[in-house]
Amino acid sequence: MPDDEAMRAFVITGPGTASVQHVEPPAAGPGEVVVAVERAGVCGTDAEFFSGHMTYLHTGQAHYPVRIGHEWCGTVTEAGPGVDPAWIGKRVTGDTMLGCGHCERCRGGRQHLCADRYEIGIRNGWPGALAELVSVPVKALFDLPDAVDETLGALVEPGANALRAVRAAALRAGQRVLVAGPGTIGRLTAMIAAAHGAQVHLLGETAEAGVWDAATLPDLRWDAVVDASNGTGIPARAIDLVEPGGRVVFIGLAAHPSLLDSRALVLKDITATGVLSGSGGLAGVIELYASGAVDPRPLVGATVPLTETAAVLAGDYRGSGPKIHIDPRLTETP
Repeated sequence: MPDDEAMRAFVITGPGTASVQHVEPPAAGPGEVVVAVERAGVCGTDAEFFSGHMTYLHTGQAHYPVRIGHEWCGTVTEAGPGVDPAWIGKRVTGDTMLGCGHCERCRGGRQHLCADRYEIGIRNGWPGALAELVSVPVKALFDLPDAVDETLGALVEPGANALRAVRAAALRAGQRVLVAGPGTIGRLTAMIAAAHGAQVHLLGETAEAGVWDAATLPDLRWDAVVDASNGTGIPARAIDLVEPGGRVVFIGLAAHPSLLDSRALVLKDITATGVLSGSGGLAGVIELYASGAVDPRPLVGATVPLTETAAVLAGDYRGSGPKIHIDPRLTETP
């Protein structure tokens, strides 16, 4: 395909092998729009695709080549059949989880659990947003107000995951929560919990400003514990730490099975909840960002061109914050 008829996209062709390629641009099918991507985040799931460790690669739910990118924002440039043309020109982000729309889970508002779902840039081959253009069903779109800039727009998806974790913790104002894992999701969870009036503490592998480690963690009452880490021992530790009758929320994924004693859940009368995605939390986190109640922009340590994506995924790129953003419009690093 001639370059003037193609678009640039980041493509992973195998473990540790990826490049920016010229590919056929998407067309807006029935019920879909095309979005010009202005910013896309890179997360741990993307890194697992690059390393080859991502579970879906081993269960048949994803195959190489993979076009990643599920934390994004941009402007609608094309509306397909059945879509209100008023969407064209709107700044948007969208849900990653695209259910079939017909099964019992989808009809019940749980499209993120649909057995036949697509996940943008992740599952069943739907191309992701680490590209100049991405196609998205209009039903997955969320309009972005002017107060939510490009950086915040690409932080909506991870923020929605964090908001769902905070909701699952069911904290009342003044209660204390321990968030294990001071990466992007953990810090977003801490910010959102604090905005809801909770007392928030962070636990990491090493102590740093505002973060405890195992040796320095104070002996306090933890009304809830949120595991946003990838540590195999943290789930069991969370059960040990939480107050009887409290809540433990699991949003992090370890590379290997995380074992815990279910008897501890019973004997402490603990409520444990898993959070899979940001579905159900996107509108709420857009409101938090737009109001200024939560401003996670300092978490973005750098914004780089598409050509730097492989270096970011390999861990060779370090910024001032835990999150790195990609701007497909850039031709060189600012």
